Order: sequence, then C-alpha cells, then structure tokens
Amino acid sequence: MAPGTIADESLANKQKHIVEVSGDNDSVPSLYRNVDNATLQAKASRYLFNYGTKFMPDVICGSKGMYVYTASGHKVLDWTSGQMSCLLGHGHPEIVKTIADHAAGLDHLFSGMVSPPVISLGERLCSLLPDGLDKAFFLSTGGESNEAALKMAKVFTGKFELVALGASWHGVTAQALGTQYHFGRKGQGPLMPGMHMLPAPNAYRSVFRKPDGSYDWEAELDYGWNLIDQASCGSLAAVIVECIQSSAGMHVLPPGYLKALKKHCERRGMLLIVDEAQTGVGRCGDIMAIIHEEVVPDILTLSKTLGNGLPLSAVVTSAEIESVCAERDYCFYTTHVNDPLPAAVGDKVLEIIVRDNLVAHSRALGTLLHKGLRDLQSQYECIGDVRGRGLMAGVEIVADRTTKQPALELARAIGDRAYELGVWANLSSHPSFGGTFRIAPPVTITEEQLREGLRILGEAFKSTPGTMPL
Repeated sequence: MAPGTIADESLANKQKHIVEVSGDNDSVPSLYRNVDNATLQAKASRYLFNYGTKFMPDVICGSKGMYVYTASGHKVLDWTSGQMSCLLGHGHPEIVKTIADHAAGLDHLFSGMVSPPVISLGERLCSLLPDGLDKAFFLSTGGESNEAALKMAKVFTGKFELVALGASWHGVTAQALGTQYHFGRKGQGPLMPGMHMLPAPNAYRSVFRKPDGSYDWEAELDYGWNLIDQASCGSLAAVIVECIQSSAGMHVLPPGYLKALKKHCERRGMLLIVDEAQTGVGRCGDIMAIIHEEVVPDILTLSKTLGNGLPLSAVVTSAEIESVCAERDYCFYTTHVNDPLPAAVGDKVLEIIVRDNLVAHSRALGTLLHKGLRDLQSQYECIGDVRGRGLMAGVEIVADRTTKQPALELARAIGDRAYELGVWANLSSHPSFGGTFRIAPPVTITEEQLREGLRILGEAFKSTPGTMPL
C-alpha cells in the first residue's frame, strides 16, 4: 500500500476508504486505505484520552474472520477475539446481514417498547439454561449487567453487603467496581460500602496446601468466609464470581468450588451471581460454564460473547426473584435496554452456536490447544503453568519454576515477538497480571488455524532470548 494521509480529505472521502491487504488469497475490505500509521498515532496521542491503557504501536485498519490487519498491511491471527468478544470471528456473514437488516428496519426503540428480536432472544437464551434461570433482560456492557445484578440482589434480599473474589474483574461502574479486586479501585475516594473479598482461588500460587503439597481450596474458602463473617455487619446480600478468572490470569475455579460457594451463600441467606462474560456461549466446551460445574446460580450475567463484538449484555434470573423485585420497584431503566438491533445479533449468535454444534467444536479444539501449549511447556522452562478449559487458556511466564518468580519483561518480549510473527495473544505488562498470556480465539477457528497459531507461538519462544529451552 502506498503511504498517504487523510488529514485534508473531506468526510465523504474518508468514508470511502478501504484497506487492501494481500495474503492467503484474501483482500480484506475496511473503511480505510492509504493511511499512514505514524500520522494516525500522532493524532491519537493528541486527541484521545488515556482511559487506563497504552495504545499499541499499530493502528488496526481491518478485521476479517480470525485476523486483524494493521495500517502497514501486517496480518495477525486474533487469539483474543478482540476484547474476548468476537465469538464467531470478525465479520461473520450472518452477523453482518443481521446488523444490516435491523439497522435498516428495526434498530432502536423507546425503552418501554418490546420487539420480536428481544422476545426471541429471551426465549432462546432461557431455553438453553437450567430451570431457575427463566427471565432475562438485555443491556449494553458486562459492567452494566453486573451493576444490574448486584442491585437486583440488594433489592431482593433487602441487604447491602457484597462479596467477590480477589483478582476479580466485573466492571468499572460503582457497584461492579466495588466487587472488583484486580485493578482500578484507586484514585476516587471511598467505594460502595459493604464490600468484602474472598481469597483468589489461584491453584498455582496459593499458600493453602495439604501435606502432600496439593492445593487446599476448601481450607482457603473457609478461611475467607471466617474473615468475612467477622467483618460483616450482618447484611450479606450476594456473592459474584467468574467460573474462570480471566483477568487474574485464566484461573479456573477448582472442581467443587462453585457448589461449596453456593452452600456458603445459602447458609447466610445470600444470592449467588455468576458472571459469564467470557466463559459463556460455548467457549469453554459447555454452553455455559455453570453447566460444567452443575450449579444453578440465582442470577447469571452475560456480555462479550453474546454480542459477537457488539455492545450486548444480559441479566437472567428466576421468576421468583423477578416477581419480588417488581413488587419492590426495582429499576434499571436505560436508554439502550432491550434494544432490537443488538438483541437480533445475540439471537443469531445463539442460533449459530447451537445449529453448527460449536460447543462440541470448542471442546475438541480446546483439547488440541491445551495439548499444544503443554507441549511448549515441556520445551521451555520459562512456562510455569498452563491452565484453562476449552478455548480459554492461560500461559504463565516465570523466571524460575521452583520459586515461581514472575518474568514480566520476558513475557513482554515473547508477546511482542509472537505479534511480529503473526499471532496476537493478549498479555498485559501490568504486574497484577503476572506475565500471563490470555488466549481465547473465536470458537469458529479451524484445526489448521489453531495449529498454525501454535506453530507461530512456538517460533516466538524459540527466537526470544531467555526462554530457557529444556
């Protein structure tokens, strides 16, 4: 592509831009071509607010299927599904058609109106869930759905204290942030009152060990609840939890943990809220991660994967909770609640997942992914741990397997090299992430694409100094 600038072009011309990228017999359409990366980055630095992350050096000008494309024409396998959201890949033709049809014919309505795609999504979603998850409504983001769920728990129970896990990530609105112990709590004064934290169930690093050295999560969980019971003012309303703590580094709840957590909730008259933002809709080898755990929460929240990259989230609960909350004037009335266009997309996502048997596909390809990552672990001593389930995986980079000392700089170097070679596997250099790659490709990925990604990742380890080949 010839370098150029869009600085002096009219808005009409800007809207006609396409990026043309060759390779693997595809030419990927986008809104932009002939753009100059340095010029755009300079404008980004001048005009865009830093909301808590540094922008990557490359401006992304196209996305299609499993890949994203940079302004310079670099083609990168997207192993994080955007922000863990494009479950079916970028630009899925049926999703594109659904968006176009509803943008033209049924896009946005007054919040008190209801429409066929919202009704259809509610029916399809609830029919895929266990009894007790019978009523749904739809919002825009995961943080918003968690905010709504936490408020619902408070209204239903008449209590106000909330419990979450250490290293959790549930959103940046007030109540959701109060239950978020990974990052983002500082700099704003007091958070919501009544917030409590259980120890993060980190099987790799927890100090709670049985005599044989295995992880004693039961003792850790009981210890955490003992502290909360001492700190509580007697108004415990709900626990919110992720089945796989993604932002914490892809830590999977130990088998039996969620069942034990629900029993703790029942003993204290609390509700259990499960946040399936990333684990839901088939990614982990079950339609929802709670199916794997054989636990029915009182409230389920969804986002990310449900909208395939569009802003769509859901709150699902029982008819009993809905009835009581309605009697008590529960209100979560927003501009985009139950909007038809994103609901139509969510309905199409669920239809495709079931129709194309993508849950089983995710389970099978997940087995291949984890085998490939463990093969790499057997070759490089810097890989301290490989964990996850289905098409969600974490790869933790350490300086020493015995001490488990994090190797943040090495992890960054491996991640940069992988990106250079053509795979994007999300890695935050922030110390709270501990140098862990978070891998979550679209569930439509093929075996060939998965093997290609593993090959590239292996080349990144091989060509990065300090990976300690075995």
